[in-house]
Amino acid sequence: MSDVLAVAGLTRSYRQASVVIDVLRGVDLAVAPGEIVALLGASGSGKSTMLQAIGLLEGGFDGSIRIAGEEAARLDNAGRTRVRRDRLGFVYQFHHLLPDFTAQENVVLPQMIAGAATAPAHARARALLEALGLGHRLDHRPSRLSGGEQQRVAVARALANRPALVLADEPTGNLDEATADVVLAEFLRLVRGEGSSALVATHNERLAAKMDRVVRLKEGRLA
Repeated sequence: MSDVLAVAGLTRSYRQASVVIDVLRGVDLAVAPGEIVALLGASGSGKSTMLQAIGLLEGGFDGSIRIAGEEAARLDNAGRTRVRRDRLGFVYQFHHLLPDFTAQENVVLPQMIAGAATAPAHARARALLEALGLGHRLDHRPSRLSGGEQQRVAVARALANRPALVLADEPTGNLDEATADVVLAEFLRLVRGEGSSALVATHNERLAAKMDRVVRLKEGRLA
């Protein structure tokens, strides 16, 4: 099978006054079907910039980004939206749940946006949340959930539309060490169970070691 993600020659620079800052300097990366890759690097190394480019959330980069076999780097806005909706899932350091909706509704909404019928969307949300140990929290709003529970809902939401690739940016960065271990273990188990691939940005060597492969971003290049 072809790679779920194939990045070639990815570059990104910023200009500050008369100074050009090269954040990504010709990054090449492939992620195989079902593979979970840790993107390791210090704070400020460009991990988030790289994920934003791969997630089609930011322009201004050069290079090729193939997602599930489709060249996505030069798509128009409608095409990028389609790929993000149908092929990608996102987990951020902060959960970004909608505060006025329950845990289950937060996982239902992306499915409805993608055109799913109401009953299957609710069933899918319930199954994902139950798999993450939140079956008793379906009707709770985010304010009534712990930090770890909120992040588990965010994981379920990222997987709701069965993405080919999940992009996670410091997904346990706001959690204490014990909770981070639990949430990461559940994230890895669920991603593998769903048959998705994942690229997980972190600065934590210990957490990175739990994934299938580690790549390191330093001075704008992968090693």
